[in-house]
Amino acid sequence: MFEIHNNMTDERIDEIGENHIGTSAKTPLRADAFDISDEEKIEKIQESVKDILITLGMDLTDDSLSGTPKRVAKAFVNELFMGLNPKNRPKASTFDNNYNYGEMLVEKNIIVYSTCEHHLLPIVGRAHVAYISDGKVIGLSKMNRIVDYFAKRPQVQERLTMQVVQAMQEALGTEDVACVIDAKHLCVNSRGIKDIESSTVTAEFGGKFKNKDTKREFLDYIKMDTPFD
Repeated sequence: MFEIHNNMTDERIDEIGENHIGTSAKTPLRADAFDISDEEKIEKIQESVKDILITLGMDLTDDSLSGTPKRVAKAFVNELFMGLNPKNRPKASTFDNNYNYGEMLVEKNIIVYSTCEHHLLPIVGRAHVAYISDGKVIGLSKMNRIVDYFAKRPQVQERLTMQVVQAMQEALGTEDVACVIDAKHLCVNSRGIKDIESSTVTAEFGGKFKNKDTKREFLDYIKMDTPFD
C-alpha cells in the first residue's frame, strides 16, 4: 500500500510545476486512497513532517516545535485537504423553483482558500458562481460549501473551476452554470518569479452561459459594486 512509481524525469516534473500544468480534470486519487482511517493518516503524516523538520535541522525538543508535526498532520487531514474525502462532500439540497424565477442567480465573492498541488503553497482568492434555474434552485450557502469542498484539496485552479461547475450542474440538473475564479498563488507570489501583484483568472461556462450576451451579463454582475465590500 502507498507504493509510488514515477517515471517522469526531473526536467518534466519541474516543467509541470513551474507552468502550473494540470494533468487531469479529476483530482488524481489512487484506488486505495481511503483504505486507512483519518486517524492513521494523521499518525503517518506526523512522522513524515517530523522527518522533514529534522532534515532541515530544526530542534524538535524546543517547546515551540515539539507539537508542530501533529498540528500539521491534523491540519492536512481535517482542514486543508478535507475535500479529498467524499464523506465530507456537502449535501447540495435543491428545491422546486415554485416562484418561477427565470433570470440568472449569481453568488459573488465566495472566498477561496486552496493549496497548489505543485508546491503545496496557498491559493487565495474569490469565486463567482451563477446558474439559471431549469426547475430547481439551490440554497445559497450550498454554493459556498461546494466551492470550499473542492478547494480543500491539492489543486490547480483550472480543475477547481471545472469541478465547481460540474457539481452545480449535477445538483441542479441543468447545464446552465458558470464559475469565474480570481486568485493569487503563493507559489508565484512568494517563490520562483516572486511576483506579488499578479493573480490568475479562470472561467468555466456551461449551457446558456456560452451565449455571448448571457456571458456578458454574468461578467457585468461580477463587476457591480456590492454594499459592505
